[in-house]
Amino acid sequence: MDESSGAGAAPAAAGAAPDADAAPGRVLVLVNPSSGKGRAAKAAPIVVQRFQQRGFEVVTLIGSDFYDALSRLRHALDAGPTAAVVSVGGDGTVHLCLQAVAGTDVPLGIVPGGTGNDNATMHGSIDDPDKSATQLAEALVRGRVRTIDAGHAVSADGISRWFLGVLSSGFDSMVNERANRMSFPTGQSRYVAAILAELRVFKAVPYIMVLDEGTPNELREEKRGMLVAVGNGWQYGGGMKVCPSAKYDDGLLSVTFLDELPTRTFLRVFPRVFKGTHVERPEVHEHTAASVRLDAPGQVAYADGERIGPLPVEIKVVPGAVRLLAPKPEHAAS
Repeated sequence: MDESSGAGAAPAAAGAAPDADAAPGRVLVLVNPSSGKGRAAKAAPIVVQRFQQRGFEVVTLIGSDFYDALSRLRHALDAGPTAAVVSVGGDGTVHLCLQAVAGTDVPLGIVPGGTGNDNATMHGSIDDPDKSATQLAEALVRGRVRTIDAGHAVSADGISRWFLGVLSSGFDSMVNERANRMSFPTGQSRYVAAILAELRVFKAVPYIMVLDEGTPNELREEKRGMLVAVGNGWQYGGGMKVCPSAKYDDGLLSVTFLDELPTRTFLRVFPRVFKGTHVERPEVHEHTAASVRLDAPGQVAYADGERIGPLPVEIKVVPGAVRLLAPKPEHAAS
């Protein structure tokens, strides 16, 4: 997040008359103005207005970077009762909000405003800020909330993070590392350039993976692989269904392990991830587990598209850790 602003309550929308049955309360709207090339910044006033029209006090938050924004959000949560936190941005903004609301009773609403918006897509958000905000405000008034699991990861350097979607290590993480070091080109072109550059040098990684350690179901594997994805959700990277068997409310993580492959074969297998059919290949292995320990030399973990830290990483699922505003009745808990 590259703009800084103090938290403050937005003024009431002109002519807005709160519904008679509106639930009172305060809504914190966290905005990443750089998401989606400014798309989130344009969406923010609409989101604020829709919640105000339902009778809520709205506090808009913008930070100068990840940690500044997270500090502002936590401070605002500590300042008084909060009806909901609403993320306006991409998956990184959702990831940021998750750090503050996971394990609490404060529900999270997601208004897509980024490029990939994988978490928003998986949870039924409409790719229209006006309609999305209207649905979420209605959900908050009606108490339409779904309780779901969250992943939790601790990296070798002690970084502790919650994640909603997918944690990954291997080829895609190395691409992210490379892209983050590049100053040119910009936007999606930089990511494409990073993929092409990484393909020329990437080699399979010697992994140690332990599932459900210390339980009767413990599974330990030591082998070389191209990537490992641990999913609380099933997709990342703008629609890649890397963990197609993942479910948000089953108390388990879905693990996808891609064996060592020649570059040519890897290029044939990788595109199938957009339909989730890569798991039909003999080189792809699926597992489920409540905990995962992953280690490999020189590797880092990314979750929800955000850098977590170096391996080894300890990952677990926390059942029922997050309360999500359900954009539609069918997305709410029964």
